[in-house]
Amino acid sequence: MTDALTQLREMQSADLPVHGGRTLAYVYDSGLPDIDRIGREAVAAYAGSNGLDPTAFPSLLRMETEVVGMAADLLDAPETVVGTVTSGGTESVLLAVQAARDAHPKIERPRMVLPATAHAAFHKAAHYFGVEPVLVPVGPDFRADPAAMAAAMDERTVLVVASAPSYAHGVVDPVTAIAAAAAERGIRCHVDACIGGWVLPYATRLGRDVPAWTFAVEGVTSISVDLHKYAYAPKGTSLLLHRTPELRRPQFFASAAWPGYTMLNSTMQSTKSGGPLAGAWAVLRSLGDEGYERLARDVFEAVDRIRDGVGEMPELAVVSTPDSTLLALTTDGSCDPFTVCDEMAARGWYVQPQMSFAGSPATIHLSVSAATLSHVPELLAALGEAVEAAVAAGPVTVDPAVAAFIGDLDPFSLSEEDFDGLLLAAGLVGADSADGAESADGAESGLALPQRMAEVNAMLDLASAAMREALLVAFLDRLTRPTRRSR
Repeated sequence: MTDALTQLREMQSADLPVHGGRTLAYVYDSGLPDIDRIGREAVAAYAGSNGLDPTAFPSLLRMETEVVGMAADLLDAPETVVGTVTSGGTESVLLAVQAARDAHPKIERPRMVLPATAHAAFHKAAHYFGVEPVLVPVGPDFRADPAAMAAAMDERTVLVVASAPSYAHGVVDPVTAIAAAAAERGIRCHVDACIGGWVLPYATRLGRDVPAWTFAVEGVTSISVDLHKYAYAPKGTSLLLHRTPELRRPQFFASAAWPGYTMLNSTMQSTKSGGPLAGAWAVLRSLGDEGYERLARDVFEAVDRIRDGVGEMPELAVVSTPDSTLLALTTDGSCDPFTVCDEMAARGWYVQPQMSFAGSPATIHLSVSAATLSHVPELLAALGEAVEAAVAAGPVTVDPAVAAFIGDLDPFSLSEEDFDGLLLAAGLVGADSADGAESADGAESGLALPQRMAEVNAMLDLASAAMREALLVAFLDRLTRPTRRSR
């Protein structure tokens, strides 16, 4: 019988690499093998511990309060600050929205004001908690417009949001003006620093020009910051910090309305493994302030070198000067970004395609890690080759009749059979998958994942937001159907 761990390693060989600085999305690599080892060993040591009851596992309570304390020092927090460890940025965002809603039980139809570039996690929170998102267009530099944000606030607004930075373009919103407008109206202001929270303070120390966004800004009431991003901790840990205990209290849930133990939760989870928290604590203690400053110096040097290298490629341009570690690249029309992404993948680099939005063209997204620095020459060489190949191939085109057909479809009236046909036409499933064929070993075959995505992305880019969502939901549904063995 094949050893399960051996089989795991074999399966993992098909995944994107999590080390080496070549995966510029989803993972964040310090480039320090010892730090990675420490984090993994800590996760394993606490994998069986349960964070449900902090009195049963006091070591988890100690680690949580110490991790929050480290973040408080980094984020210029007052002595009154409190915080909670969550499973990731989305949970931190959900809790920030839920707490803001529940702080105003008399508001029947609460709203939150978001720049159009705010993370989609806020839309998820709106869907879950019934808080209406009021989307405000951003300026030409992709930063939030404080005057427009202020004008969108009203008596039903329970939360105002700013990003530090926004994911799509890597720029920090003008938090000072936004928070001041919110405070004037008695509204909470949340700063989504999930991706920048553990690196931007060091950027400031290094003399980089970063707009103010921490608790030092009056009116900022809460901040989310992920530890599994630029704190380089194992997945998945994030923090949600509130300026005062009173602001956090609506986040908590308690129920004695049943015959078992009184349920008491600080997050959306009840049972939660102590492993991720232990991994984060161990990595934070091991790297320390000086370690993070060195890593920040490396990642920002990598960002600058990539930006300068892109500047020498006439077919590419940086969409907006980045404030943080994220870059968005656009093309001049001689090639399309989707083909560039495919060509980069063929050369061993994963960069993320971003669809067109609100009149802005599709882009190429790079999340740069400290480990990327030593590979920047290889990255730029691969990018140059990818652009050259994409120019030679020409922009991806979609048949006008197909484009018109997609534009006329109503995603809310399509049947399961319609979705099967559309997924097949888009290249998201193979013919065998659509027919429900089985593989040779008796397991259902699952979806035939395309090796190149440019044509698929070009078709999705033409679809309305609602149609794109419906198609990808249908794809995910089929992707995650169970594998069954014949009996």
